[in-house]
Amino acid sequence: MPGMDVRPTPDRLREALFNILMPVIGGAVFVDAYAGTGAVGIEALSRGARHVVFIEKNRTAAELIRANLDTLGAGGRAQVVQGSAALHLGGIDAGIFFLDPPYSKEREYAAAMEALEQRRAGLVIFQHSSRLELPERFGEFVRYRGMKQGDNTLSFYSVEERNGNASG
Repeated sequence: MPGMDVRPTPDRLREALFNILMPVIGGAVFVDAYAGTGAVGIEALSRGARHVVFIEKNRTAAELIRANLDTLGAGGRAQVVQGSAALHLGGIDAGIFFLDPPYSKEREYAAAMEALEQRRAGLVIFQHSSRLELPERFGEFVRYRGMKQGDNTLSFYSVEERNGNASG
Protein backbone atom coordinates (compact mmCIF):
# COMPACT_ATOMS: atom_id res chain seq x y z
CA MET A 1 0.00 0.00 0.00
CA PRO A 2 1.49 3.39 -0.94
CA GLY A 3 2.93 5.40 1.95
CA MET A 4 3.30 2.40 4.24
CA ASP A 5 6.67 0.89 5.05
CA VAL A 6 5.32 -2.50 6.08
CA ARG A 7 7.21 -5.79 6.28
CA PRO A 8 4.63 -8.45 7.19
CA THR A 9 5.65 -11.39 9.35
CA PRO A 10 6.08 -14.35 6.97
CA ASP A 11 3.28 -16.92 7.20
CA ARG A 12 5.61 -19.77 8.22
CA LEU A 13 7.18 -17.67 10.98
CA ARG A 14 3.75 -16.58 12.24
CA GLU A 15 2.60 -20.22 12.29
CA ALA A 16 5.72 -21.27 14.23
CA LEU A 17 5.18 -18.39 16.70
CA PHE A 18 1.62 -19.45 17.46
CA ASN A 19 2.57 -23.12 17.75
CA ILE A 20 4.97 -22.03 20.52
CA LEU A 21 2.32 -19.79 22.13
CA MET A 22 -0.46 -22.40 21.96
CA PRO A 23 -0.31 -23.27 25.69
CA VAL A 24 -0.60 -19.62 26.79
CA ILE A 25 -2.57 -17.74 24.10
CA GLY A 26 -6.07 -18.83 25.15
CA GLY A 27 -7.71 -16.06 27.18
CA ALA A 28 -4.58 -13.88 27.09
CA VAL A 29 -4.32 -10.16 26.47
CA PHE A 30 -1.94 -9.86 23.51
CA VAL A 31 -0.13 -6.75 22.26
CA ASP A 32 0.88 -6.46 18.60
CA ALA A 33 3.31 -3.51 18.66
CA TYR A 34 4.60 -2.01 15.42
CA ALA A 35 1.56 -3.84 14.07
CA GLY A 36 1.83 -2.93 10.37
CA THR A 37 -0.98 -4.89 8.70
CA GLY A 38 -2.11 -6.35 12.05
CA ALA A 39 -1.75 -9.92 10.79
CA VAL A 40 -0.05 -11.17 13.98
CA GLY A 41 -2.65 -9.65 16.30
CA ILE A 42 -5.53 -10.89 14.14
CA GLU A 43 -3.99 -14.36 14.26
CA ALA A 44 -3.81 -14.04 18.07
CA LEU A 45 -7.55 -13.33 18.13
CA SER A 46 -8.23 -16.34 15.92
CA ARG A 47 -6.11 -18.51 18.24
CA GLY A 48 -8.15 -17.57 21.32
CA ALA A 49 -6.64 -14.38 22.74
CA ARG A 50 -9.28 -12.62 24.84
CA HIS A 51 -8.22 -9.12 23.74
CA VAL A 52 -5.58 -7.69 21.40
CA VAL A 53 -4.07 -4.21 21.51
CA PHE A 54 -2.56 -3.12 18.20
CA ILE A 55 -0.01 -0.29 18.32
CA GLU A 56 0.88 1.28 14.98
CA LYS A 57 2.43 4.69 14.33
CA ASN A 58 1.37 4.98 10.68
CA ARG A 59 -2.19 6.36 10.42
CA THR A 60 -2.95 4.58 7.13
CA ALA A 61 -1.88 1.22 8.58
CA ALA A 62 -3.86 1.82 11.80
CA GLU A 63 -6.99 2.60 9.73
CA LEU A 64 -6.44 -0.59 7.71
CA ILE A 65 -6.23 -2.64 10.93
CA ARG A 66 -9.49 -1.06 12.18
CA ALA A 67 -11.20 -1.83 8.86
CA ASN A 68 -9.98 -5.45 8.94
CA LEU A 69 -11.21 -5.88 12.53
CA ASP A 70 -14.62 -4.47 11.57
CA THR A 71 -14.82 -6.81 8.57
CA LEU A 72 -14.03 -9.77 10.84
CA GLY A 73 -16.48 -8.61 13.50
CA ALA A 74 -13.62 -8.58 16.01
CA GLY A 75 -13.65 -4.88 16.94
CA GLY A 76 -15.10 -5.60 20.39
CA ARG A 77 -12.10 -7.76 21.30
CA ALA A 78 -9.47 -5.34 20.06
CA GLN A 79 -8.13 -1.84 20.47
CA VAL A 80 -6.06 0.03 17.89
CA VAL A 81 -3.67 2.64 19.30
CA GLN A 82 -2.13 4.98 16.77
CA GLY A 83 1.20 6.26 18.00
CA SER A 84 4.68 5.35 19.13
CA ALA A 85 4.96 1.87 20.64
CA ALA A 86 7.64 2.98 23.11
CA LEU A 87 5.28 5.66 24.46
CA HIS A 88 2.31 3.32 24.94
CA LEU A 89 3.79 -0.06 25.95
CA GLY A 90 4.39 0.79 29.60
CA GLY A 91 0.72 1.58 30.16
CA ILE A 92 -0.73 -1.63 28.77
CA ASP A 93 -1.50 -4.56 31.05
CA ALA A 94 -1.03 -7.68 28.94
CA GLY A 95 0.42 -11.16 29.24
CA ILE A 96 2.05 -11.38 25.80
CA PHE A 97 3.85 -8.59 23.96
CA PHE A 98 4.86 -9.14 20.33
CA LEU A 99 7.16 -6.44 18.97
CA ASP A 100 8.26 -6.15 15.38
CA PRO A 101 10.04 -2.78 15.00
CA PRO A 102 11.31 -1.76 11.56
CA TYR A 103 14.59 -3.63 11.12
CA SER A 104 16.37 -0.39 10.19
CA LYS A 105 15.49 1.22 13.54
CA GLU A 106 17.60 -0.81 15.95
CA ARG A 107 17.23 1.71 18.80
CA GLU A 108 13.49 0.89 18.91
CA TYR A 109 14.27 -2.48 20.50
CA ALA A 110 15.89 -0.90 23.56
CA ALA A 111 13.28 1.89 23.76
CA ALA A 112 10.45 -0.66 23.70
CA MET A 113 12.07 -2.85 26.33
CA GLU A 114 12.70 0.13 28.59
CA ALA A 115 9.00 0.93 28.39
CA LEU A 116 8.13 -2.67 29.25
CA GLU A 117 10.45 -2.74 32.26
CA GLN A 118 7.75 -0.81 34.11
CA ARG A 119 5.49 -3.87 33.76
CA ARG A 120 8.05 -6.41 35.01
CA ALA A 121 5.80 -9.25 33.88
CA GLY A 122 4.66 -11.04 30.81
CA LEU A 123 6.19 -12.69 27.84
CA VAL A 124 7.99 -10.42 25.37
CA ILE A 125 8.74 -11.60 21.84
CA PHE A 126 10.80 -9.58 19.39
CA GLN A 127 10.87 -10.28 15.69
CA HIS A 128 14.15 -9.00 14.29
CA SER A 129 16.65 -9.43 11.52
CA SER A 130 18.78 -12.53 11.91
CA ARG A 131 21.78 -10.22 11.43
CA LEU A 132 20.89 -8.32 14.61
CA GLU A 133 21.99 -9.96 17.84
CA LEU A 134 19.77 -8.79 20.68
CA PRO A 135 21.24 -8.85 24.20
CA GLU A 136 20.65 -11.81 26.49
CA ARG A 137 19.11 -9.41 29.03
CA PHE A 138 17.08 -6.24 29.01
CA GLY A 139 16.98 -5.18 32.66
CA GLU A 140 15.20 -8.02 34.44
CA PHE A 141 14.02 -9.61 31.19
CA VAL A 142 16.10 -12.61 30.13
CA ARG A 143 16.08 -14.22 26.69
CA TYR A 144 15.15 -17.87 27.15
CA ARG A 145 14.46 -18.91 23.57
CA GLY A 146 15.39 -17.92 20.05
CA MET A 147 14.05 -19.20 16.76
CA LYS A 148 15.66 -18.34 13.43
CA GLN A 149 13.86 -18.74 10.13
CA GLY A 150 15.64 -17.32 7.10
CA ASP A 151 16.28 -13.60 7.54
CA ASN A 152 13.99 -13.42 10.59
CA THR A 153 14.54 -14.35 14.21
CA LEU A 154 12.12 -14.48 17.13
CA SER A 155 13.66 -13.79 20.54
CA PHE A 156 11.57 -14.70 23.61
CA TYR A 157 12.10 -12.86 26.90
CA SER A 158 10.54 -13.11 30.35
CA VAL A 159 11.33 -11.73 33.78
CA GLU A 160 14.00 -13.66 35.59
CA GLU A 161 12.77 -15.29 38.79
CA ARG A 162 14.85 -15.10 41.97
CA ASN A 163 15.99 -18.70 41.55
CA GLY A 164 17.58 -17.78 38.23
CA ASN A 165 15.02 -19.37 35.92
CA ALA A 166 13.06 -17.37 33.40
CA SER A 167 9.30 -17.47 33.80
CA GLY A 168 6.94 -18.06 30.90
